[in-house]
Amino acid sequence: MSAQERIWDIPGGIHPAERKELSNRTPIQPAPLPKHLTLPLNQHIGAPAEPVVAVGERVLKGQLIAAANGFVSVPVHAPTSGTVSFIGPQPYPHVSGMLAPAIVIDSDGLDKWIELTPQPDYRHLENSALLELIRQAGISGLGGAGFPTAVKLNARPTQKIHTLIINGTECEPYISADDLLMRERANEMISGIDILVQLIQPDQVLIGIEDNKPEAIAAVRSALSERSYQLKVFPTKYPSGGEKQLIQILTGVEVPSGGLPADIGMLCQNVGTCVAIHDAVMHGKPLISRITTLTGEALARPMNVEVLLGTPVGELLEFAGLNRSKLNRLIMGGPMMGFTLPDFAVPVIKTTNCLLASTTAELPPPPPAMPCIRCGECAEACPASLLPQQLHFFAIGQEHEQLKAHNLFDCIECGACAYVCPSSIPLVQYYRAAKGEIRELEQRQLKAEQSKQRFELRQERLRRAEEQKEAERQARAAKAAQAKAAQAQAAPAAASSDAAAAKPAGLSDEQKKLKIEASMAQVALKKAEKQLATHASPELQAQVDELRSAAAIAQQALDMAMAANPPAMAAATPVADDGALKKAKIDAAMLRAQVRKLEKLEAPSDEQQSELQQLRSQLEAAEKLLASLEAQAPAPTVKPTADDGVLKKAKIDAAMLRAQVRKLEKLESPSDEQQSELQQLRSQLDAAEKLLASLEAQAPAPIAKPAADDGALKKAKIDAAMLRAQVRKLEKLETPSDEQQGELQQMRGQLDTAEKLLTSLEAQAPAAPVKAPDAEASDPLKKAKIELAMKRAELKKAEKAGSDEATLISLREALAAAEQALHQAEDASGKPAPELVRTDKKPIDETTRALKTEVAFARADLRKLERDANSPADALTAARQRLANAERQLQEHAGS
Repeated sequence: MSAQERIWDIPGGIHPAERKELSNRTPIQPAPLPKHLTLPLNQHIGAPAEPVVAVGERVLKGQLIAAANGFVSVPVHAPTSGTVSFIGPQPYPHVSGMLAPAIVIDSDGLDKWIELTPQPDYRHLENSALLELIRQAGISGLGGAGFPTAVKLNARPTQKIHTLIINGTECEPYISADDLLMRERANEMISGIDILVQLIQPDQVLIGIEDNKPEAIAAVRSALSERSYQLKVFPTKYPSGGEKQLIQILTGVEVPSGGLPADIGMLCQNVGTCVAIHDAVMHGKPLISRITTLTGEALARPMNVEVLLGTPVGELLEFAGLNRSKLNRLIMGGPMMGFTLPDFAVPVIKTTNCLLASTTAELPPPPPAMPCIRCGECAEACPASLLPQQLHFFAIGQEHEQLKAHNLFDCIECGACAYVCPSSIPLVQYYRAAKGEIRELEQRQLKAEQSKQRFELRQERLRRAEEQKEAERQARAAKAAQAKAAQAQAAPAAASSDAAAAKPAGLSDEQKKLKIEASMAQVALKKAEKQLATHASPELQAQVDELRSAAAIAQQALDMAMAANPPAMAAATPVADDGALKKAKIDAAMLRAQVRKLEKLEAPSDEQQSELQQLRSQLEAAEKLLASLEAQAPAPTVKPTADDGVLKKAKIDAAMLRAQVRKLEKLESPSDEQQSELQQLRSQLDAAEKLLASLEAQAPAPIAKPAADDGALKKAKIDAAMLRAQVRKLEKLETPSDEQQGELQQMRGQLDTAEKLLTSLEAQAPAAPVKAPDAEASDPLKKAKIELAMKRAELKKAEKAGSDEATLISLREALAAAEQALHQAEDASGKPAPELVRTDKKPIDETTRALKTEVAFARADLRKLERDANSPADALTAARQRLANAERQLQEHAGS
C-alpha cells in the first residue's frame, strides 16, 4: 500500500448498532413550508447576531434580518418571504429548555426571493472578497459544532495550511444526512471544495468516508473526475468522525493536546459546509436551509429532508408520520452525542443534523448508576487516550486543577466511555458539568482581575493628577515668592526717593501683592499637610517640605517689604468692602463643601470627576479673592463693634454645628466616614465658638443695647410655639420608637434654647404703654398667623412621619379652621389687601433649549476625550468640530 493510500487507526472506539438503514433508503424530500418560522439569533459558536429588521416589516427570501455582531459571529437570513411578527425570547433547542432571542416570520406562502448576485467567475476575485462572500452568506459548520466558517478559513499568517480534509464520515448511529447529500449532490460538494482550495491553496486535499456508505463513495469518486483530490475510505468505527480522530486516521499525525488542527497546518470542513459554500458563491444564496435526518421507530416514514431553518420540530415530525403514543424520547442529534429536546416548539437551526424520535424498546432508559468497579473499560474505549475513571473521581471532588492536568478539555464528549461502562455511570454528564464549572470559575477570575486592573489604573491616574496639580501649585508659589523676594530687595533704594508722596497711607501695592502671595503659599501648605495626614507617602512628604520652604520664602519677602516701607496708619488705609468680604467667605465655604462632598465618592463617574476639577479651580480662585480682600481689611484694633447681624449669624452657625455634632455622637456604631465627619465638625464648632466669643466681647454693653427688634421677637415666638407643638405631639405617642425618642430629646433641647432666647428678647422689648396704638389692634391678626403656621407645621410633620388617615384628617380640618380664622382677622384688621404683582418671564423657546443642550453635550464629550490620553486624534478633531458647530448655531439663532 502506497503512502497516499495508507490508513491509520485511532486508539479505543466502539461499534454501536448503526441503524442508518431506517432513513437512507429514500431520496431527500423537500419539507413543507411552515406558517411561522422562528430564527434564533445564536445558531453558531460566538456572539449572537443583531436584528436589522423591525416588527411588522415585510421581508423576502434570503434577505438579511440579523447582522453579525463581532468577528466570531455570523448573520441570519430570512428562509422565506413574509412579515416579521415578533422579536424576542422564543423556545431554543437546548437541553435546559431555556428561551433565547429570536426573530419570528409569518410566511406569506409566496416564497419570493430577493435579487441574488452569484459569482461563478470567483477565481478572479481577491481572497478577501471571496471570504467576505462566505461570511455574509451566514455559513457556519454544518457538522454539529457550528463554528463560523469564514473565521476558520482565515488562516494564520505564520502557519500555512498544507492539508485540507473533507469530513464525510458521519460516524454516529442513525444519522444519514451527509450520506444522502454526497449521493445526490456530489458535484456541488466538489465545487465547494474547489472554492476552498482557491482560498487556502493547500498542498493536498483528503476526503474521508467510512466504508459503510458505498453509494456515497461511488458518487464522490465519479464527481472527482480528473481532480487530484484523494478519496480515502476506511473501516467504520465510532467516533472516527471527530476532527482530531479523522486527522489521525487519514494522516497519522496527532493534534497536540489543547491545540487546533491549524497548529499543524491542517483544516477540516464538513461535506454539508462545502455544499453551502458552493450555493453561496456560485448561486449567491445564503444559508437558509439544510439536510436533516428524521429517524426513529416512532416515525412512520423516516427520511432525510431539506428543511428551512426556523421550521418547528413538531411540524417536521408530523410530516414524517410521528406516532406520539410510541414516542419515548425526542433527541436532536444522534443517540451518542445528541440531547433530549424539552418541547416540540423548538425550531430547526444550522446545527440540526438529525431528529431521533425513539421508542422505549429502541432506546430504553439506562439502569441506575452503580459504584465504579475499576474495570478499565472506559480507558480502553476512549479515542483521546484519556483516563475517564480518574476524570470521574476528580469531577465528583471538584478538583479542577487535577482535571486540567489530566486534559479534561481534550474530551470530545463522544460517550464511548459511558457506552461501555458496566456500572452505567453517566460519565459524559460529569465531564460536561466539570467543564462548565471550570469555564465559569475562569470567567469570574478574569472579571475580577480586570476589575482589579481598572481600579489600580484609576488610583494611579488620580495619584498622578494630584501630584501634577501639587507640583504646579508649588512651582507657581515658589516662582512668585522668588520674584517678590527679588523685587523686595531692590525696593528700599527706589522707595527712598518718593516714599513721602507715593503712598500717603496704608500698604503699598507691592506689599499687598506680597501679602497675597504669602497667604496663598500658606493655604497650599495647609492643604498639602491635610493630604499628608490622610494619605502619608514619600511623594506627599517631599511636596509638603517644598511648599513649607516656598511659604517661608514668601513670608520672608513680605517681612522685608514691610520693614523697608512701614505702612501708614491703618485708619487711612482704604478698607475692603465688608459685604464683598462676607460674600467671598460664603462663596469659598460653599465651594469647599461641594469639593469635600465629591472627594468622598469612592468611584466617581467621568462627569463627577470633571465637576470636581472645575470646582477645585473655582475654589482656588475664590480663596485667592478671599485672601486679597482679607489683606485689605482694617486692623483688628480699629475694628468697630461687632455688627448685630454678624453676631446673630455666628450664633446660628454655632448652634447648627452643635446640633450636627450631637446627632453624630448619638450613633452607636458610626462608620469610619462618620467618625471623620464628626472630628471635622468638632473642629469647625471649636472655631465657631471662638469666633462667637470674640464677637460677643466686641459687642456693646447690655445697658446700651437697643430694644429687641420687633421682627426678631415675633420670629422667636413663632419658633418657640412650633417647637412646643411638636414636643407635645411626640409626647402623646404611647409607644414611641427609639428614633422618635431621640427626636423628642432633640426637640426639647431646641425648645429650651428657643424659650431662653424668647425670654431674653422680651426683656429687651419696650414697656407695654409705649406700644403703638395700632399694635394692640393687630394682635388678633398676629395670633391667627402664628396659629396657622403651627397647624401647617403639625400637618407636614404628620405627613412625613406616615401617620394614620384619621390623624391627618383631623390636622387638615384644624388647618382649614386656622386659615378661616386668619381670613376673619384680616377682615377685622381693616388693613388693605396686599397687591399681587406678577412678573411674566420670557420663556425659552424649544429651539434655543435644544441648541443649548447640544452645546452642553458636545462640550462634555470633548472634555471626556481630552481627559483620556489614548483618545484618537480624529475623534478629538470631530468632537471639537461638533462643539464649534453647536456654538455657532446657537449664536445664529440668538441673533435672529
